[in-house]
Amino acid sequence: MAEKVIINDVGPRDGLQNQSKILLPAERIQLINKLLAAGLTHIEVGAFVSPKAVPAMAGTDEVAAGLPKGDYAFSALIPNRKGYELATAAGIRNVGLVIAASNTMNERNINMNNDRALAVCEDVLAQARQDGVNAQVYVATAWECPFEGQIDAAVVADLSEKLLAAGATEIVLADTIGAAAPAQVKTLLKPLVANLGAANLSCHFHDTRGMGVADVFAAVECGIRKFDASIGGLGGCPFAPGATGNVATEDVVLMLNQMGFETGINLAALIAAADLAAELTGNCDGGHSSRWIRKQIEKGAIAA
Repeated sequence: MAEKVIINDVGPRDGLQNQSKILLPAERIQLINKLLAAGLTHIEVGAFVSPKAVPAMAGTDEVAAGLPKGDYAFSALIPNRKGYELATAAGIRNVGLVIAASNTMNERNINMNNDRALAVCEDVLAQARQDGVNAQVYVATAWECPFEGQIDAAVVADLSEKLLAAGATEIVLADTIGAAAPAQVKTLLKPLVANLGAANLSCHFHDTRGMGVADVFAAVECGIRKFDASIGGLGGCPFAPGATGNVATEDVVLMLNQMGFETGINLAALIAAADLAAELTGNCDGGHSSRWIRKQIEKGAIAA
């Protein structure tokens, strides 16, 4: 049996939050269903944040209400206790908190300094543990901050340890602006995997400098077996200057397949999901490998 790698598609949230065209909840559900049809079981479906701050995420409760039943790990991003309460009231059992490794990013993103942001996380994590809700925490700007530059790995390690001790079910190390190179990925991950365990960690890479897939490869070599990716490479953070799209789901799946890992995802159906993302947003170029995958589908080398 091939070793399993989990892909969490964040297109319906991270991919859409910075798009000029705002999709209706019904359109977001349509995209989610296409991803499910491709074999994805882990999908970030939205965010329970202020619609004034992130208009694209308005109606996430409607999206949650329209999700199909099944053995799926649907998650939503939350900023604080209020977001947690809204998410759980909507039936979401997997939530994601965000805290940046850099103080300036926290102040720009969530209007809190590091200490206050950590206290908010710890409060929500305690409640989630009491309620039996899975709460992962994104450590944003884990490699580099758009305001402070490169981040000390010791800061990331200390923050990750505190969050796991507070009850986080998983730490997602996020290269928010896509600044990491493979060697930097390994430098951060090797000691973290050794000290915290690969099962407690996953990674979230952006493709700003075209190194998203290479960074995933480096993380796989360090033992990481769960990654965020976004259909068609959609993405970009409205609060992080310079952040472009996430690493494309189709690029990551193709590479993992060729490395001999099992993802459970059908590439032809994934391309169909990318086509829908392009149709709905009008702004989805697809992954670097999309053209090649399409040719293989046409030749019958990749089964639909």
